[in-house]
Amino acid sequence: MNEFELIARLTRALPVNPSVVVGAGDDCAVLDGGRPGHYLLLKTDAVVQGVHFTAAATPEQIGHKALARCLSDIAAMAGQPLAALVTVALPTDFKPDEVERIYAGINGLAQRYGVAIVGGETTSNPERLLLSVAVLGEVARDKCILRSGAKEGDALFVSGELGGSRAGKHLEFEPRLAEAQWLAANFSIHAMIDLSDGLAGDLPHILQRSGVGAELLAQAIPISRAAKLQARSESSAKPPLLAALGDGEDFELLFAAPSRQAVPLLDGWKKQFPRVRLSCIGRITKGHGVKLRDKTGLHSLKTHGYVHFA
Repeated sequence: MNEFELIARLTRALPVNPSVVVGAGDDCAVLDGGRPGHYLLLKTDAVVQGVHFTAAATPEQIGHKALARCLSDIAAMAGQPLAALVTVALPTDFKPDEVERIYAGINGLAQRYGVAIVGGETTSNPERLLLSVAVLGEVARDKCILRSGAKEGDALFVSGELGGSRAGKHLEFEPRLAEAQWLAANFSIHAMIDLSDGLAGDLPHILQRSGVGAELLAQAIPISRAAKLQARSESSAKPPLLAALGDGEDFELLFAAPSRQAVPLLDGWKKQFPRVRLSCIGRITKGHGVKLRDKTGLHSLKTHGYVHFA
């Protein structure tokens, strides 16, 4: 049983109440907290030593990543983060100075995005360090973007470049909060997700929730320099395109919008965010599943994204 099969099993009969607008199955839970015109967003995520970072990561990078992962999910809903709780589970040989440096990484990112750190929990975990962060955010009701709204004929876009994130980006990325809020304010974004498990792993979440398929154009997928360098220097490295499709931990935005908005969206993005690449990589189609069009034709995509305990 892999990660997503287990999630499906555990979420079959979760209790809800009238405040739940969207429960398990999207980037964040969406709740009606009673504030007129707004929804609350709830997100939790964890980073584990040996899984999400190695001994080469600095304490500041570990703290940054722990919070940034949650903020990236808030961005996927076009929301604004408000406050966070931090649970830190420490091995028996922990060093207080290093824990303070982890919090320095959390605090620096939180201050940049106006996020209050309002408490949490400390506990022990004898084998390895674990950080769990829960974030509360909000979004205007008419701007909240789910995974479930993609429509046949929509254009598919992705921010940034993909693949090779383990070369360093996964520890230092900036969540695309401003970009997502700009998209929601200026265009009809039908569906959006952040890329944590790879394009090949996360696009199917949009397709399944929306009841549609997708066609990707291989030559349009933005491949990172890190993925290209790894392919040249390491004999065991994935081909760059496969890295871009399946590596994971890119934390970029993948979204669907009406094709008629493609040109003004690309032009507006370039003016608003000149340092962040935006690419139109394909389209939403009728049916189901992902197909990849390359120089040899159209093929079913067999590459998979990252999956825990696959």
